[in-house]
Amino acid sequence: MGGRWIERWEPEDETFWREQGERIARRNLWFSVLAEHIGFSIWTLWSVMVLFMGPQYGVDPAGKFFLIATATLVGAFVRVPYTFAVARFGGRNWTVVSALLLLLPTGLAFAVMEPGTSYGTFVLVAALTGVGGGNFASSMTNINAFFPLRKKGWALGLNAGGGNIGVPVVQLVGLLVIGTAGAMHPRIVLGVYLPLIAVAALCAALFMDNLVPVKNDTGAVREAVTARHTWIMAFLYIGTFGSFIGYSFAFGLVLQTQFGRTPLQAASLTFIGPLLGSLVRPFGGSLADKHGGARITLLTFAAMAVAAGVVLYASVVESLTVFLIGFIGLFALSGLGNGSTYKMIPAIFLTQGHRKGLTGEAAEAYGRRLSGASMGLIGAVGALGGLGINLAFRQSFLTVGSGTGAFVAFLVFYAACMAVTWAVYLRRPAAVAPVPDTAAGVEPARAPAEV
Repeated sequence: MGGRWIERWEPEDETFWREQGERIARRNLWFSVLAEHIGFSIWTLWSVMVLFMGPQYGVDPAGKFFLIATATLVGAFVRVPYTFAVARFGGRNWTVVSALLLLLPTGLAFAVMEPGTSYGTFVLVAALTGVGGGNFASSMTNINAFFPLRKKGWALGLNAGGGNIGVPVVQLVGLLVIGTAGAMHPRIVLGVYLPLIAVAALCAALFMDNLVPVKNDTGAVREAVTARHTWIMAFLYIGTFGSFIGYSFAFGLVLQTQFGRTPLQAASLTFIGPLLGSLVRPFGGSLADKHGGARITLLTFAAMAVAAGVVLYASVVESLTVFLIGFIGLFALSGLGNGSTYKMIPAIFLTQGHRKGLTGEAAEAYGRRLSGASMGLIGAVGALGGLGINLAFRQSFLTVGSGTGAFVAFLVFYAACMAVTWAVYLRRPAAVAPVPDTAAGVEPARAPAEV
């Protein structure tokens, strides 16, 4: 078959895992993180490019919000095919291809990033950066296959968190360029990333592996599409990851538009929130491993509603200090929730396997099939939350001249996510027998009410 293909992969077998599986899985995890990290940086590239777009570019704030919303939209949709590409081409092979694809939007942005370029051209190039958003879906699907259930929360949290850090890193690069060369040199940022993309692709080719047992299961895909819990988790993921990526795109532009920050001032603050959100994501997965993903997710949404209230208050009274405290809190909490919600997915479908009367390896195989098939859909819908956030900001600034209207909508949405989490995954259903304590992400006596 060519490339590095592994024919036998049994991570739930403790002997196999101890003697060879863990070493191989960890190696693939580290280089998956590298490639996904660069992918996130390119996907959120326009959160930095808009800071360079002064009056000479002729683009108003609403137009800038539309640019970043376009990148968010494309990144959400490409997650679906990227999910299935892992089984079709192999995790290693697709990581190489998806990394090399990042050269296209980065190179085109390098060519057109100057005053006088038409707005339509900027929209097209921003749309192409969406391919970076797809890297997350393929990376998570790939790493999910490498690790046993008891390690998935940690592994998926670390993989996603390391990738998410690509957001603050590209913003730090932008800050460094603006602070040294000035706001007239956006091409320096792009020039930094072109060789890094090549390095990520080369490392994937040299050090990652393909798993022969990982194959696209059309039956599992159909079942995942019709499964109630796929769409419930997609809704909750809008609240966690959708918030993270949406705020990552919009934070600097909101600081410029509502609080009158200069490009340098905005860039010096923009990276803080995404950095914290990325760093705490593995911690969210670890907490879910120990205490149950549903419980951690519920507490996270409650705290996000409080933080949204703080930001709303700061927007009304125009307090930059309070605004920064609340907004950075939203970032950190969204990262925590990212880890806990993704841990819930394999645990939920394992629990559903038990509800169907399956036990042992049969239940574990069912959980792997359904969780792998559903992750791409959940990730795609969740990323659309980022689009919703940027469109909400755009509309709020057009109608009331500030982000206040958008913050009201965010607070209401987090309250809805709290209600759904409690009603579906924590409320003790009447006349439902407990399931074996094998699903670390869902409490056994409080497993999903509907089978």
